[in-house]
Amino acid sequence: MGLSFQEANAEIGAPGSPFEVIDVERDGVTNRTFKNAPSDLRQIFDTARGIDETFIVYEDENWTFAEVMEEVDALSYALVHHYGVTPGERVGIAMRNYPEWIISFAAILSIGAISVSMNAWWTAQELEYAINDAELSIMIADTERIERGAEACQRANVRMLGVRLDELAPLAPHVEHWHDVVIRGAAMPAVTLSADMDATILYTSGTTGSPKGAVSTHGTITQTVFAFASGAAVSAARRGPDGPGSALAPSFILIVPLFHVTGCIPVMMTCFSFHMKLVMMYRWEPERALQLIERHKVTTFVGVPTQSWDLIESPHFLDYDTSSLASVGGGGAPAPPALINRIDGSFKNGRPGLGYGMTETNAYGPRIEGDDSITHPNSTGSVPTLVMDVEIRDDQSRTLGPNESGEIWMKSPTLIRGFWRQPEVTMSMLVNGWLRSGDLGRIDEDGYLYVEDRVKDMIIRAGENVYSAEVEAAIYEHPAVYEAAVFGLPDERLGEVVACAVVLKAGQHLSEDELRAHLQKRLANFKIPTRVAISGDSLPRNAAGKFLKREMPGRYFS
Repeated sequence: MGLSFQEANAEIGAPGSPFEVIDVERDGVTNRTFKNAPSDLRQIFDTARGIDETFIVYEDENWTFAEVMEEVDALSYALVHHYGVTPGERVGIAMRNYPEWIISFAAILSIGAISVSMNAWWTAQELEYAINDAELSIMIADTERIERGAEACQRANVRMLGVRLDELAPLAPHVEHWHDVVIRGAAMPAVTLSADMDATILYTSGTTGSPKGAVSTHGTITQTVFAFASGAAVSAARRGPDGPGSALAPSFILIVPLFHVTGCIPVMMTCFSFHMKLVMMYRWEPERALQLIERHKVTTFVGVPTQSWDLIESPHFLDYDTSSLASVGGGGAPAPPALINRIDGSFKNGRPGLGYGMTETNAYGPRIEGDDSITHPNSTGSVPTLVMDVEIRDDQSRTLGPNESGEIWMKSPTLIRGFWRQPEVTMSMLVNGWLRSGDLGRIDEDGYLYVEDRVKDMIIRAGENVYSAEVEAAIYEHPAVYEAAVFGLPDERLGEVVACAVVLKAGQHLSEDELRAHLQKRLANFKIPTRVAISGDSLPRNAAGKFLKREMPGRYFS
């Protein structure tokens, strides 16, 4: 890499550049913001009109940008004139990754309504919670979600628009079929939008209690789209004109849910905004992903770390041409150094990358990639970014110095405005324009951020702090390990003891004693798990790919 991170930032954010950065003060808080970012999302969607190049590839379907926008116009018209949706009303999207998810998202936002992303894995009870919490007017859903949410919608007087329904199945009175309502040729309704209008509610994937609806405005998301694009420009400036993937048109493969912030904003909205091809999968299957990467010359792979593992561990990995990939990585969970090295050694051109973001930052945050990933394998990126400040603070909110551990705080125009109808939660997490992440970390003397653990998940064993991410990284260095999660168990004498659950690669064997012997070479004794569970099944995760550690003590050590 020729330019340093700081030099590339200065070049990309300079006056007169497309990503020129200026200071904007609002409500007493000053943020660096993108001067040229549109004020509302319909301006972004409108740039796709009339473009006959492929936007979405889904199974055997190909949708051009122009075709997508014709469908967006038709749905927008139906929402306003058939359903009577007005600006500020909430419209839910409850389906797997279909092209209609993207069309629904663009249409809802284009008419000033609020898109509510419904987790497609939710049970009927969880769906009902969100339907009532958001007070939906309409829910756009596929067959499975219609069946699961029909009774709740009927009780709440919420109409349903069905996507890709079984044509032979009878429709309930409050359900209509997409093809009966969405008629191409209809014009986009005239609606006045502004940067301050609420645009999205994404429910956070909490491991306990009811999920919280994170609310973002139009201006927040347009700033976030530019933030991700500027990050790509910084990376390109550092790689130079002959870097990996420079000869190919940028494209993404969608391997995470659209209802999750990563799939929605950095992947889908980046493709929509900058007219890139988006290759969609019906479900995550590593070999199918390899086929699609080869066929469509995909350049960017963004997922949770386990999906990178899955790809490399596929028995047919070497049978496919993955040379188009320039970037292999993502976020959602820490990536152990062993995975970083495997990625760097397994792909011809694909370099490892990891981003640190949250639903509350619209997935934006520090990012590390390429050579930096190798030289700083435990880091999640350099700070500050073009439009985000990051600080480490103690429990008195005092800023800490280099290599001092504390809670990670972030300030950026990409932050949510708050949580839906939860002012107390909003005030506790958003303080004077800063977001309290709930993560523990440190920033070294060179500006690299290291995420050490969740504040709630740090294990305190006899007064000693144990960071689960550090222990997990050491476990992953064993060649037999496929998945690992570290957590605390209550102990009368020590307060907590370190425990772990491990999944092995196919055909591998590893005993508890062998694992501990492996760790004794890498960790202090107090960090080595005293309780070990070797599981034959995948570890429990939520829809964002994060381990459900709250479930693990009862599942593995009850």
